[in-house]
Amino acid sequence: MTPPPLVRLRAPEANRSNALHPGAWWLWALGLAVAASRTTNPLLLGLLVGVAGYVVAARRTDAPWARSYGAFVKLGLFVVALRVGFSLVLGSPIPGSYELFTLPEVPLPDWARGVRIGGRVTAEQVVFAVYDGLKLATLLICVGAANALASPARLLKSLPGALYEAGVAVVVAMTFAPNLVVDVVRLRTARRLRGRPTGGLKALLQIGLPVLEGALERSVAVAASMDARGYGRTARVPASVRRTTNVLTLGGLLGVCAGSYGLLAAQGASYGLPLLVAGLLAAVAGLRLGGRRAVRTRYRPDRWGARAWLVAGAGVAVAVAMIWAGAVAPGALRPGVVPLEAPQLPLWPAASVLIGLLPAFVAPVPAGPGKESARP
Repeated sequence: MTPPPLVRLRAPEANRSNALHPGAWWLWALGLAVAASRTTNPLLLGLLVGVAGYVVAARRTDAPWARSYGAFVKLGLFVVALRVGFSLVLGSPIPGSYELFTLPEVPLPDWARGVRIGGRVTAEQVVFAVYDGLKLATLLICVGAANALASPARLLKSLPGALYEAGVAVVVAMTFAPNLVVDVVRLRTARRLRGRPTGGLKALLQIGLPVLEGALERSVAVAASMDARGYGRTARVPASVRRTTNVLTLGGLLGVCAGSYGLLAAQGASYGLPLLVAGLLAAVAGLRLGGRRAVRTRYRPDRWGARAWLVAGAGVAVAVAMIWAGAVAPGALRPGVVPLEAPQLPLWPAASVLIGLLPAFVAPVPAGPGKESARP
């Protein structure tokens, strides 16, 4: 019996064979972050946060690392409050005519001319600080969405051979970090059951020493087992290949940094994209050559399939549409502060942001709690 069309189009349940590549989640999240960097419109920023939150709620697993999204949301709120606090205390170059209140101003010496602490607070400077803080908070929340959706262990396993040693070190560190938390909780519970205090400096020292001792013992055991399995052994390559690898990798990374800065800056859209593409090509070539040093095989490597292309393409489409909107209608993406005006929701940039919801419908559905496929 043939299933109805809606059943055939439904995303399958995630398992080891069809799990989405973690790099696709990062490309999707970085696309949303680039879109957030092009606007200060709070309505568009709120829409980006809503899109990221919906996708996280629809495709997050029950793994421990998938619970980090809430921490990034709280960090974003803290950033907004901190940005507004700095604006209130240290002032702002934004002129304003609507005075809210006046703080006591601290007199400063002549060498600190141009800097003030306290003084007049206007509505324009507060609104500007809120807009600026919301943009940074949205960037952090997009990165938090990638952390909640992409398995860090699988992402590091997918690194090229040139970054093999760094990937192994990070994987080992990330493996022991949760164990440290578990040891602290276990020791505090044991002290509480024995009637001993769990707070204060003395209790911290009495808990910290056993935790560090256990971590050291596990590190030595893992190092011995990795050495027995041949980790760290590299193949010999000619000196010319090593020099070419270093030049391509370093130059490519510098190009990626400069191109990324151009894309994030308001005036760098013209040179940012070509420089970013050239840097990516040079870095990929360098990593390809550097991979000759690593003699290893991958167990069940993640495949980049059609669903990964759709997820990554959704983030790239949102970023491209927002960059285009910034060049065509910059006033809609950056509402005026002087004079104050209510932000309006531009229709087609908002519609382009909704493309970021595509992963919630095409990515494999995570398995239920307790199933093996839901684990990293």
